[in-house]
Amino acid sequence: MRNVYRIVGMLIAIAVVLQVASIALAGFTIAKDADDGTSIGADYSNFGQSYHSIAGTAIGLLALVFLIVSFLTDVPRGRVMAGIVVGLVVVQFLLAVVSFGVPALGLLHGINGLVIAGVASAGARRAAVPNQPVTSG
Repeated sequence: MRNVYRIVGMLIAIAVVLQVASIALAGFTIAKDADDGTSIGADYSNFGQSYHSIAGTAIGLLALVFLIVSFLTDVPRGRVMAGIVVGLVVVQFLLAVVSFGVPALGLLHGINGLVIAGVASAGARRAAVPNQPVTSG
């Protein structure tokens, strides 16, 4: 189960990197489409935006799997790390919803995403290190 924990943690971190890439793609696509004369309104969407939304849901599901697996393994502080990831994902969703009304909060949404990747990656690294036997001296 340590290996599953490690893999899920790394999948979360990779998924966040793809989130960053997809929102950059969305922004540059909007700029190009606007330059080309496309009307950018409430019904406008592009691949980057759609991917970002769908992948965000997938990250939420992966975070729940990470938490469940954490109870089935002996990774040091694994449950704490997975719990933090789940909490950060909840904050991420709330920041996304609120940022549509207060765009400046989108900065926190971006930063929090990077923190999610960092914590999930740190958890994955903990799972890669075998438990050390306790010795008395």
